[in-house]
Amino acid sequence: MLIPCLACESRFKPDEYFNACSDYNRGLDLVSWTCPRCGNRDDLRVLPGELGFGYPRHGRFDQRVRVPGLRRQRQDLRLDISLDAGSWRVPTRLRLPA
Repeated sequence: MLIPCLACESRFKPDEYFNACSDYNRGLDLVSWTCPRCGNRDDLRVLPGELGFGYPRHGRFDQRVRVPGLRRQRQDLRLDISLDAGSWRVPTRLRLPA
């Protein structure tokens, strides 16, 4: 299974893709991802069996990429992602009040 970058169309193995996730915003349920090849930054939502990109419209995202077997588990300060035998933790960056 290869997961694409929507900006440069490069494709990545799950380990390389999910290791490029840097921050989980629990309030918005979004993960920040930076493409290892082109440097494009995207916010995405990890959903069961797919990734959602863009903004939700009528309960759906503008673009979805199917990733069969993708699972997620929300924790207090992180998002746990699993696919097949692999698992990744995306921490929540603590935000200080303004």
